[in-house]
Amino acid sequence: MAVKAMGTWVGGFCRTGRGDLGSRRSDAVAAAGPNWRLEVSRAEGRSECAGVCAKPVEGVKPVEDVKPVEDEDLSSAPPSSEVNEGAGNRGAEQQPRKLNRDLPKPLSLTDLTVSSHGSNVRVAYQGSPGAFSEAAALKAYPQCVAVPCEQFEVAFKAVELWLVDKAVLPIENSVGGSIHRNYDLLLCHRLHIVGEVQMAVNHCLMALPGVKKEELKRVLSHPQCEIALGKLGVIRESIDDTALAAQLVASNGLKDAGAIASARAAEIYGLRIVEEMIQDTSDNITRFLILAREPIIPRTDRPFKTSVVFTLEEGPGVLFKALAVFALRSINLTKIESRPQRKRPLRVVDDSNYGTAKYFDYLFYIDFEASMAEPRAQNALSHLQEFATFLRVLGCYPMDTSL
Repeated sequence: MAVKAMGTWVGGFCRTGRGDLGSRRSDAVAAAGPNWRLEVSRAEGRSECAGVCAKPVEGVKPVEDVKPVEDEDLSSAPPSSEVNEGAGNRGAEQQPRKLNRDLPKPLSLTDLTVSSHGSNVRVAYQGSPGAFSEAAALKAYPQCVAVPCEQFEVAFKAVELWLVDKAVLPIENSVGGSIHRNYDLLLCHRLHIVGEVQMAVNHCLMALPGVKKEELKRVLSHPQCEIALGKLGVIRESIDDTALAAQLVASNGLKDAGAIASARAAEIYGLRIVEEMIQDTSDNITRFLILAREPIIPRTDRPFKTSVVFTLEEGPGVLFKALAVFALRSINLTKIESRPQRKRPLRVVDDSNYGTAKYFDYLFYIDFEASMAEPRAQNALSHLQEFATFLRVLGCYPMDTSL
């Protein structure tokens, strides 16, 4: 079956002769330059956020009101000798352990009113120093200044407000699956995916120096280690921030508690690793996205990946037709994820023969192996517009083939 090309991609938009885009958009699209964001609402002919945007955070100034200040040095990590100082004194061990105060304090929502700019690349990540996200940031940018943030949304806003240059955030894990919160935040913020990082995760069980594994009664643990901890017969206290778990055990001097975190976290907080690779599955891989304010220029001299999000009308075979536009052009799909539309969770269909039906309304996220510099990728998205009521390109970026 011959597939008719729907139009030509200029910048991040598709210029077609269809009335739903409107002829008035042509001039604005041509002036957009190399912006690979596509947002087309076929129903109204305008851009939209697909109804998942979060409420604005109080106290956050817009970008134009932010004044740059000098960089803070957030890259220093405390030597383990300082954390362990006085470990030989038995009386001192009974007191809470004092950590080096030079550790960078994670950014919070109230910190997003001041911007920093400097010569070093500043990369935001969610978590405390020693988190796996920090390791991913350092893998992507070995000479960067890693900036910890308390929440995922803080990392997004830190990039938007020019506190940092980029953000590295997890999007999926081979054991735990997709990080749904970050999928939703991609729609709520005007950032571009400019790269990805895939990293093997090594969960380590750690405790205070001198504490044996048999003496542990409870462990501050990530959910991916339940089976291993069940064999130890300890109580698992759930915590998502693994580095924070190590920090809590060290700072409070918890002799009956262990933590599961990275080997770097054990070094930073002066803990002893009692067992490595304690996760339930040995092949534990996390994929991270690199986000920036501006997109990168797609190329064809190396493998590229493109991420898009779209919505569809309700009907038989509509999703099949949408996915077929990639199969017809031999484009491999590497990821498909669906998320409900929060402002329009249900779609009501009035059928005179059978009454009223209600369907869940979803957003579809897709990653495919092709660069937007390739005509086949441009034609596939033009073809997808026949079925999509909303379509946006989240980013076109080099694939991480290091694993």
